[in-house]
Amino acid sequence: MAGRHPLASGEGGGTGVVEPPCERTPRQIVAELDRYIVGQEKAKRAVAIALRNRMRRLKLPPEMAEEVAPKNIIMIGPTGVGKTEIARRLARLANSPFIKVEASKYTEVGYVGRDVESMVRDLADIALEMVKSERAREVGPIARTRVEERLLDILLPSPAPSHDAAGPDAEEPFRRTREKLRQQLREGLLEDNLIEIEVRQESFPAFKIFGAGGLEEMDINLRESLGGLFGGRRKPRRVAVREARDLLQREEEEKLIDVDAAKREALERVEQSGIVFIDEIDKVAGRERGTGPDVSREGVQRDLLPLVEGTRVSTKHGMVRTDHILFIASGAFHVSKPSDLIPELQGRFPIRVELAPLGVPEFVRILTEPKNALIKQYRALLLTEGIELQFKDEAIRTIAELAAQVNQQSENIGARRLHTIMEKLLDSVSFDAPEMTERKVTIDAGYVRRMLADIVKDQDLSRYIL
Repeated sequence: MAGRHPLASGEGGGTGVVEPPCERTPRQIVAELDRYIVGQEKAKRAVAIALRNRMRRLKLPPEMAEEVAPKNIIMIGPTGVGKTEIARRLARLANSPFIKVEASKYTEVGYVGRDVESMVRDLADIALEMVKSERAREVGPIARTRVEERLLDILLPSPAPSHDAAGPDAEEPFRRTREKLRQQLREGLLEDNLIEIEVRQESFPAFKIFGAGGLEEMDINLRESLGGLFGGRRKPRRVAVREARDLLQREEEEKLIDVDAAKREALERVEQSGIVFIDEIDKVAGRERGTGPDVSREGVQRDLLPLVEGTRVSTKHGMVRTDHILFIASGAFHVSKPSDLIPELQGRFPIRVELAPLGVPEFVRILTEPKNALIKQYRALLLTEGIELQFKDEAIRTIAELAAQVNQQSENIGARRLHTIMEKLLDSVSFDAPEMTERKVTIDAGYVRRMLADIVKDQDLSRYIL
């Protein structure tokens, strides 16, 4: 099987079958990223190669696969140019567990902050939810069948056995009535009927205890620890059929899912295809000078180092090896530079790509080209009110120019500036939409200037509003 990881059969601690992260070629990966992210070809190329190398590694012999380390990446560029979006879309494309963390939230032991190993624990939780969701979709049809039978049992309980009416003929009226109810249930005619179901009580509140390894909060759930002593109790609840169906569906899916197998697969996914995006890595770049905040910054780097090099992290689902997790770091590096990181950490991020600042041409494309382009979003939102929103090309160009101008005059926040510009531009239309008699609104360059030009010219005003 092409998707079987060479370590999945048991060699080297593998526990299950792991699908290849992506069968697309690097060119196809870049083309897919192009649907959502404008420009930044170098960064897209780097992550596409990294993703393809993961697929190549899965086809290697076990001994060789164990030696092939992921080529971690540092993205360098100002905020709002697409660094996070590239990593997030890549993870979605590969169906990989993904987490974004901020390096500045982690500090060495003794300072206020989180233990760096918590990012791997959180990644394991995310992976388990992914696997459970996939398993729920697989068992969904069986669960729906069971839910239908349970709803029918509640709507029409079986008659008590009678000595006077015995035999199959006595059960026939009950079967006919039950089938009529089944038909009504499938046609949605009983959705608002109130019924009483028994639901599990929420598990006992979790304790938070502080471990010696860096003030990391570890949840100990009494329901798990004491064998369901608190979670096994059920209570009656009166709900509509539509709500009952959802509650019972989740309950039946949980019964059908093998939780232990799901945990094993989740851990395997984290180890073989997990992606950790470390933002603001430049905020912890700095060498030790003996005292002051630099000590803490270098402490974060030294705490990160074992994770990136490869270590074992204890999670509530089991041990996780970080040797083959892909780490993507990013930072603006306005004040510091990548060479300010400690040498050991620099060596673990062999690929460095610089993302270009965004200008007017890129803003025009961001507004119109991506699948989730801002203008498409606003059109769809206002269409729900029956308002047809149209943007002329000259208006889009003017919006892009004003966004670029505000970025130059104040902080350069990249494409995020377009969000504030668009919100201010469409403020009146969005507010008045429910009462508007005019069903078609055309945005031209004149409208854009009327709504925004005065604010852009007044730098103090634009700093607060845009």
